[in-house]
Amino acid sequence: MKRSIIPYLVRRFLRFDKDQPFIFISALLAFLGITLGVMVLLIAMALMNGFDKEFKNKLTIMNYPLTILPKFYGAVNEDLLIDLESKFPHLSFSPYVQSSVMVKSGRSLEGGYLFGVIFDDEKNVNSVLKKAIDNHKFNKFDVLIGKSLKKEFDLNINSKLMYIFTNVEPGGLSITPKIKRFKVKSVFDSGLSAYDKAYSYTTIESLQTILNMPRNEYNGIHVYSKNPRVDIAKIQKELPISVTIKGWWEDNLNFFAALQMEKTSLFIVLMLIILIAAINIISSLLMTVMNRRGEIALLLSLGTTKTEVKKVFLYLGVVIGIGGILAGIILGLSGIWVLSSFDIISLPKDVYPTSTLPLDLSVRDFFLIISGAFVIVVASSYYPAKKASEVDILTVLRNE
Repeated sequence: MKRSIIPYLVRRFLRFDKDQPFIFISALLAFLGITLGVMVLLIAMALMNGFDKEFKNKLTIMNYPLTILPKFYGAVNEDLLIDLESKFPHLSFSPYVQSSVMVKSGRSLEGGYLFGVIFDDEKNVNSVLKKAIDNHKFNKFDVLIGKSLKKEFDLNINSKLMYIFTNVEPGGLSITPKIKRFKVKSVFDSGLSAYDKAYSYTTIESLQTILNMPRNEYNGIHVYSKNPRVDIAKIQKELPISVTIKGWWEDNLNFFAALQMEKTSLFIVLMLIILIAAINIISSLLMTVMNRRGEIALLLSLGTTKTEVKKVFLYLGVVIGIGGILAGIILGLSGIWVLSSFDIISLPKDVYPTSTLPLDLSVRDFFLIISGAFVIVVASSYYPAKKASEVDILTVLRNE
């Protein structure tokens, strides 16, 4: 048999048959199903990766890549800070003092945390705060607040804001909380309303004075590192027994595990679309085999091998499948480009870390989708091809 007969038969069997239109319709549905499945999977994975990346970026900034803390009680001191700065000159360190507070303005009340920081150091470890710190001089009892808190309390620059501290002090026969008024000096915008409401920053001297802390002691040290998972082990070796260090991911293990599980579940569910479309390939090829039994038997009687017949129907299914995959890739990448280039869908910024759809399709996910779709297509084409090669020549020709 000439080699050219295989592609010829594939083209012939793909044509629309007026006598058996359902075969062509079934093949068309398989093509469209695979196209839709690949397109949706590409866009869905790009969205999941985009949101995952956005959340990681925001949480890395506001939770800081690394944080040095006392293990049980006590404080981190200035001697440790100086020692770490000398041993790790490529890292940025920012000591801080922290207190739980209630923020009050008029009749409005909001809970949160007040951080006492050295602003010149803090802007080196937090890019969000850097924008709000630059060109501002913070004096004692000045405060830097989030955009959401400013909006909720309807505040302006230089407005007075009352902070009620959770630690109390005795006063005669009663115990009263510490209260201090701060002047709003600047506003930061992290993109996450939960942080913008809960976090406020003042000078470290202000909070040390209110909490009666020594000038050379801190509640912890924020560390900026480009490779926190590598540097955490190096810093840990240099810390005393009473001090520990944690990465930003340790506070969000469950959150990112849930995101990964959601991504995996979505991939499996959407891959079922391709699997369902592959069932149409099986039914279409089986109908073709049944409809072309006479032709197959005649080809076999004229010297065509069973392997060549099997290849014809295997290629037929693969052509339908690969056509659907290529069309899905084109539509999927086009959809990603359109959604990322034009503000078609706007997200509420107080709920999501971005107001536009974040899309980030990784090379790994792309090839995983294409490989999975291709395996399903080949697997679904094999059984009908095998059945075609097993046609009984004598029985078919006698009946024909």
